Amino acid sequence: MAVDSKPRLGGWLMVPLAWLIVTLLASTLTMTMYVTALFSHALSDNSPSLPQGLLLQWGASLLTSALVLGYSAWILWIFCKRSQRLPRHYIIWLLLNLVLAIKTFVFSPVSDSLAIRTLLFALLMTSILVPYFKRSQRVKTTFVES
Repeated sequence: MAVDSKPRLGGWLMVPLAWLIVTLLASTLTMTMYVTALFSHALSDNSPSLPQGLLLQWGASLLTSALVLGYSAWILWIFCKRSQRLPRHYIIWLLLNLVLAIKTFVFSPVSDSLAIRTLLFALLMTSILVPYFKRSQRVKTTFVES
């Protein structure tokens, strides 16, 4: 009987996995809102009268949301496969989320309390999980698949 020598996903690795799943669900919800707006009659009927800058911002937000959704889904895939590429890409993903939270804080027309909460949570998760993924022996022994 073969014994799997690699540690299973568990312990503190459930925290980054949960953060990844929550972000994936939030990205899916955001994409759903953008696609619903795209196919609604309100946008299609009023699109000629909307300012060019607003349509450009809307398109950039749609593209950003699609990229975050795709990258998050791919990272979830390699997380579950225990790929050795995961630690590097998870750190990049965390930093990307932090940059997007800063962009939301600075440019988005959302309430300051919501933007600050989003920014602080992204900063907290990045400040905890980046050192964990860089130094943890558990991470080094779990993510070993090619």
